[in-house]
Amino acid sequence: MLGTLVALSFRVVTFTFGGGEPTMAVFYQELVERRKWLSPETYALIFGLARVTPGTNLLAFCVGCGWHLRGWPGALAVGLVTSLPGSAAAVWLSSMYGALGRNPGAAAVVGGMLAAAVGLMAGGACQLVRRYLRPGQTLRALVLTVGALGLSLSLGWSPIWILAAASLAGACWRGKALV
Repeated sequence: MLGTLVALSFRVVTFTFGGGEPTMAVFYQELVERRKWLSPETYALIFGLARVTPGTNLLAFCVGCGWHLRGWPGALAVGLVTSLPGSAAAVWLSSMYGALGRNPGAAAVVGGMLAAAVGLMAGGACQLVRRYLRPGQTLRALVLTVGALGLSLSLGWSPIWILAAASLAGACWRGKALV
């Protein structure tokens, strides 16, 4: 069973796109519905514990399933097979980026991709802010957005501190008393 679990984990983590939630949904189909290795309650317990674990929830989920099904050998094997391929790909892509960064043509391609990524991020930010740009809320949304940008660019605040400050400012500027 350990070999099958390792092969299944490698296949699911490597070939499922969309992040942790879709991957864990495929694990549900495989481990609960298809193979019946886990009960829905056990799956839910491992899923819930993985969600509150700091760090990569998907890795915590996979290791939790490995531990539940095969103990420490399962946790170790599944942890390695789900983290090493992605880590190796990140190292390889980083080295390729470094090597190609010295090539003017490749640098132009990377520059175009970065510009597109910034555009996508700006578009996403506009989508998030747009729903708050309604009568009576426009000034608040603009002040919080520009303030967050200013704290990041001028003071170098980390996103965590900016989110905390924006949360506090948004809670205080609701237009109603907090009590």
